[in-house]
Amino acid sequence: MLSAASLAATTFAAPTAPVGRAMGVKMVAGLGSDAAAKSEFCYGLPGAIAPAGEFDPANLLDGVSKEEVYRWREAELTHGRVGMLAAAGFLVQENFHPLFSGDGGPAIQQIPALPPALWFAMTLGIGICETLRIQKGWANPYEKMDNVQSLKDGYYPGDLGFDPLGLKPTDPAELREMQEKELSHGRLGMLAAAGFMAQEAVTGATWGELDLKFEDVLLGGWFAKEAAAGL
Repeated sequence: MLSAASLAATTFAAPTAPVGRAMGVKMVAGLGSDAAAKSEFCYGLPGAIAPAGEFDPANLLDGVSKEEVYRWREAELTHGRVGMLAAAGFLVQENFHPLFSGDGGPAIQQIPALPPALWFAMTLGIGICETLRIQKGWANPYEKMDNVQSLKDGYYPGDLGFDPLGLKPTDPAELREMQEKELSHGRLGMLAAAGFMAQEAVTGATWGELDLKFEDVLLGGWFAKEAAAGL
């Protein structure tokens, strides 16, 4: 359900025809756009970023259709946007929590303590956002069985049409660069949020309790605490 938070993140979309080509791939005269795109990594989607480049060690892309690759990218973008919001939330919530009492402790312990009214508001808000996202990009499964878990024809992954500040570049090269930046930050956000949750699960304390001092940020608050306890 938290994937609905993706509406709150930047939703830059690329043009339907992919801009830029994978390194080493050349256009061959007479080839159609579909054939040319198939020869590219991830059908020309942005994201093959240095130093990893065309990273697919498990060879998951072998024989996968363009529609399936686009569906995977939609999932990656959605989770990446949620990961960025979650990582930012971990950093902010200990000192700024206007919606709840801020009793402290790991996030997994704070969630059940939220008031019922806030639970209802969050569920309603997430449901509305997720409904809008589904209507924008996903095919209607009631029309035919092939539409189950399928994107709409012509829908570009992540293109929710949400750009209230008008930040979307008009130049295709600049747009692709911004998309790659969003992917990089989204992937980092997912790893960061997972790291916060793992630390809280292992230590039973929030990051602020352990890493508030500068030397603890450098050395690791939990290790510093264990070292002090052993003295």
